[in-house]
Order: sequence, then structure tokens, then C-alpha cells
Amino acid sequence: MSMSGVGFSEAQLRDAAGVRSFERGLEYTGAVSGLEVLEAGATATVHGGSAYRVELGTGRGGGLWGKCSCPYGREGHFCKHCVAVGLVLLSRAAAVPGQRAEAERGRRDLDEWLEARSQGELLALVREQVAQDRALRRRLELRAAADNADVDAMRVRIRALLDASPFSQYGFVEYADADAYAEQIAEAVRAIGSLLETEYAEQAVEVAREALRILASTYESVDDSSGQLGSVVEELGEVHLDACRAAQAAPGETAEWLFAHLTGPGGDLLDIDVTDYFDVLGAAGKARLAALVTEAWHRHPSDWTLKYLKQQLARLEDDVDAVVAVYAADLAPTGATHLQVARELDAAGRSGEALEWAARGLEAASSAAPAGRVDSGLVDYLCDRYQAAGKAELAVEIRRDRLRGELSLAAYQRLRRAAQADGCWPAERGPALEVLRAEALKQAEKPWRSPAAWIDALVDDGDLEEAWVAATGVATDQQWLTLADLVSAQRPGDALKVYLRAVEPLTAVTGDAAYQQILRLLVSARACHEALGTTGEFDVYVAALRAGQKRKRNLMRLLDQHGL
Repeated sequence: MSMSGVGFSEAQLRDAAGVRSFERGLEYTGAVSGLEVLEAGATATVHGGSAYRVELGTGRGGGLWGKCSCPYGREGHFCKHCVAVGLVLLSRAAAVPGQRAEAERGRRDLDEWLEARSQGELLALVREQVAQDRALRRRLELRAAADNADVDAMRVRIRALLDASPFSQYGFVEYADADAYAEQIAEAVRAIGSLLETEYAEQAVEVAREALRILASTYESVDDSSGQLGSVVEELGEVHLDACRAAQAAPGETAEWLFAHLTGPGGDLLDIDVTDYFDVLGAAGKARLAALVTEAWHRHPSDWTLKYLKQQLARLEDDVDAVVAVYAADLAPTGATHLQVARELDAAGRSGEALEWAARGLEAASSAAPAGRVDSGLVDYLCDRYQAAGKAELAVEIRRDRLRGELSLAAYQRLRRAAQADGCWPAERGPALEVLRAEALKQAEKPWRSPAAWIDALVDDGDLEEAWVAATGVATDQQWLTLADLVSAQRPGDALKVYLRAVEPLTAVTGDAAYQQILRLLVSARACHEALGTTGEFDVYVAALRAGQKRKRNLMRLLDQHGL
């Protein structure tokens, strides 16, 4: 593989990006600006939906890598913008070695110049940069406070770093600014972590909690699509836990903080597993946390967070009855909660009670929930259990009732499977079809109707003759087409009428989708004419159609391609 002075080839660029990104990158070469060749790569800006910053280079093994600030690039992909920069570099390959040597010479000269400066001169340079860059000043101020273990000063500096307002417009931090904000937060997290190596671990707990409280109020106003801020917040949570351990935080107070954080605004900021805090809480802290959760849950049994915490703590104590009690206090009308209870009891080896709960849930849901709203998982659970226990007739009874409630092909298929397992499908089929027929006739009176499950059920059973007869006045246009495709070999004349009838409204429509559908119908109609021995009639029909549609050039091209 030929290598250029750039350090990679076009083939490597294509392999790194993949065919799709490479082809799209070809369109962006004219959008590359500010290309700068560095010692180990290059940087540039590519203007697409926004101005995206791209870095490109090769590793020690010769592998090509690229980074881009676009959404796709932030997910770790070698994107079209990286491709565009790579292509521009390749187009300027002859000049790249000289530019790279110049970049290396510039870095070396700068290092030598800095080493030759006095302390006073270097301080002046730093102060100049600090005066121009507010973010740099805040970070350096925080480092100074951390090195001096000045906790009060650190609090002030950390609050400043957590302030999102310098990055936000109209109260929201846009995607392009989110990473810069996250970098400031990371600096604050590192500073808090540095306190753990001093005698100020207790203050680190307080500062970490204050930081979490501030972030809980600002996180929702940040476009964290890249996930960088979320990662930094997770690091903050780890620092808080380590600080609690280092400071041997009071168990009761830690329990109260955990409860307040998890149940308050921004409680989902951290994906906290309370078991991680058990070594800090000890027996007394766990008891305090459980008491707080239980008291709040009794007041608000439908609160999702409280239910989750209550169940989590109960499971840790292997208290299945307590878990069930949480579910029982807030039962869904569809029976979904009964199913969750049944599964909890099954896991505890109490299968008899599990079946009783599921049966009660179905009975309650069937009378309380609107038709078709009974939880399908609960129905499946009960039917599977009954069939496994040799009580297939009970599964058939449930499926029969559900068919009346759902009136769908899926419900019919489930009844059929259950009845076949019980050996009673011949007796069940007629009444089941009658239920669907009655619904189809009722729906047929409406101007807009959905596909009749009666017709679909007959087709699914393979009873095409009965389905064809039943379709009149009931079937939708799509069902007629499905039937025509299935019976065209046996009923070419009848199927032909369906195809030609479907063509007519499409002739008033423009667009490739309509043209493709016309083509498909004409191909099917031609097969019917061939079966009937009337291809001459088909030729006359197509000629008339072409004459009436001749201005639709895309349609004419399609018909030509298929000999129509």
C-alpha cells in the first residue's frame, strides 16, 4: 500500500471511516478551513451543520485515528468530517513534510525560549493569560486553594466552576459548549478528591454534596449528548463515597443525606446503589434509611422512587413479603402488578401463591380494564402455567375470553395454539370465527374501517375460498390485494379484477411510490391475463394506460424497463 508524506493512504482513510462515511466525506472537502499541520497529526475546522473541530493523526503502529466534535464523532466514530480533513491533507501531501518539520522546529524553539525566561518573565506570561482567560483563572485559583488546603476558598472557587451561566444562552448550555463546561466540573472534582489525602476528608464530604446539589439544579439545562458531563458527575459521586469512607461519616446523617438526595429534585443525577454505602451506614445507618423510606412510602405508596427503594431494601433482607406488600399497595388495573408479584413469589419458590396472585390479577383486570387492556404478559404467564400443569382447558378458556376482548388476529392465533394443545380446536374454531365475523360486519357499516380480523383469520387458517367469499363488503383494499395474490392461480379472472380496480386510483397520484405500486399491479395483472389466454386485452389496457399517463416520465421509464 502506497504511503504519502502525510503518513497514511486513501485506502487507510476509507478503511478507518467505512464506505458510507468516506463517500459522505468527499462532499465536505470544500468545507475544511484552518488546516494546521502538527508534529504528530493535523487539526482543522469543518463547516457542516455547525463548525466542527477535527484532529487527525497516526499512532505508533501506523494506525489512523481521528477525533471530531460532531455528535457522531463524539461517539467514537471516524466520521465524514475526519474523512474530509484526511482528503485535504492527501491533496497537499507534497507540502506536509515541510510543514511538519516547521511545526517541530516551532515547538523546539518555543521550549528553548521558555527555558531561557526568568521566573519573573514566566510569571508575567501566566498572569497575562490569566487576565485574558477567565476559565483558566478559575482553575488556577482552585488549584492554589487546594494546594493550600483552604477549604473555604475552595468552596468559593468550586461554586464558580459549577456556574453554567458563562456557557449558556437563554438559560441552556448548548451541545457545542457542554464539553467545556464538563472540563470545568472535572477540575472541581479533582480538587475535591485532593482533600481526601489530607485531614480535610470531612470537609470534602460537605463540598462534594454541595457540588451535587448545584449540579442537580443545572444538569437538565445542559445538552450532554456526548455523555462527558454525565461521566464527570459519576466521578463526583465516587469522590463523595470515598470521602464518606475516609471521614468515617456519621451513619445516621449519611442515611438522611442519601434519602434526601434520592427522593429530592435531581435524585436521578447519580445512579446510586444504596448497597455501595452499606459499609459507611453500618447497621444503625441502614435501619435509619429503611425507617425514612418506609415512613415516606406509607404516605406516598404510588411514588416510583419510594417503591423502588423500599423494594430494594426489602430484597437485601430477603423479605419477599415486604416486597409483595409494596406491589400490593399500588396495583395496576391491567394486572401488570399482579404479574410482578407472581414472579417475585416464583423466584422465592412459592409457586402456588404466585399462581393465585396471577389468577386474581386476571379476574380483576378483566372486569376493570377496558377491552384489550389486560396485561398480555399476565395472560401468557397464566396460560403457560396451566399448560405446564396439565390444565390446558383453563388456558383455552382464558384465550377464548381474551379473543372476545381483543378481537384481533393475534388473539385468534393464541386461542388456536392453546386449543390445538388441548385437542379441541375443531370445536373452538367455529365459535371463534363467529365472534370475529360479527365484529367485521359491525365495522363494515363505518366509512373508515380497519382490516377485518375475520378475513385475516381465515387466510391464516389457509381457508382461502371461504375468505374470498367472506371478503365482499368487509375486506379493506389491502386485504383484497393479499387475497388476490393468494388465489390468482386458482381464480385468475377474479384476481385480475382486484388488480385493475387497485390501479385506477393510483393513476391520479404522482411520485415514485405510486409508480412502483402501479408496476407491481400491472405485473400481477399480466400474469392473470396469461393464465386466461387474453394477453391481447392486456396489451390494449396497457396502451391506453400509457397514453393517459405519458407525461409521467418516471412511470414510463419503469414500464419500459419491465416490458410493459
